[in-house]
Amino acid sequence: MSTEVPSPWLRGYFPRPRARLRVVFFPHGGGSASFYRPLARDLPDEVEGWVVQYPGREDRIGDPCCTDMPGLVEPLAKALAYLDDRPVWFFGHSMGASVAHEITRLLGAVGGTLPERLVVSGRPGPARQRPDDKHLDDDRLWDDVCSLGGTDEQLLRLPGVREMALPALRADYRLVGTYRPPPGRDLSVPVSVCYGTEDPEVDAEDAAAWAAATSADTELVRFPGGHFYLRGDAQAALTAWLEQRLRGRPRNAPTDPAGRNRG
Repeated sequence: MSTEVPSPWLRGYFPRPRARLRVVFFPHGGGSASFYRPLARDLPDEVEGWVVQYPGREDRIGDPCCTDMPGLVEPLAKALAYLDDRPVWFFGHSMGASVAHEITRLLGAVGGTLPERLVVSGRPGPARQRPDDKHLDDDRLWDDVCSLGGTDEQLLRLPGVREMALPALRADYRLVGTYRPPPGRDLSVPVSVCYGTEDPEVDAEDAAAWAAATSADTELVRFPGGHFYLRGDAQAALTAWLEQRLRGRPRNAPTDPAGRNRG
């Protein structure tokens, strides 16, 4: 079941009309809304999950892909106004972390409703993000997609999958590869930074760099696994950590590598 919204940008797979809080998930590069169904499903009963659907994939396959950050975040920020009748958290993974960051910046600049918390996952802090040109070479791009583990290997080997997936991948890789995050402390909301201990894209220093982007508190939360730890063995740990945080766990509570609270 999916909640109907007056926008193609949002998917509400598990309606919870009495929810006191919402979490909006922003997918990774090449990702689609359905990838985040399990996370939205497993939120506490009093929390409603929504997932962003970028153009050019799944039921938006006919919509032109966005190839630059402003072209993505400006219409998306308007769509998110539908959800501002109750508190909301943003959760962005990989490219989605930068999208959620930019949306939060934009909302702050125009006096919009800010998220209570920004959760960024699998993405270095803005000062440690670097330009990339993989979008110029389909073979390099596809090798990168295959190596990160976000898609089942058997699916990647099916005839025609590469050709079907490449348009959205090229657009997303170009968007994030040419994106230049603004310097300085441009956020005023608390930030939780999640990353996999074996992620080749993000190490502890990369994750810690998010502290320079906000004037509020930050916390680092490690999970076992690589770039897509959130679909592997650590998925249950991530879900448990999210539930603890959403239920109002102390903001400064330390966490162990499995994401469980020690205090």
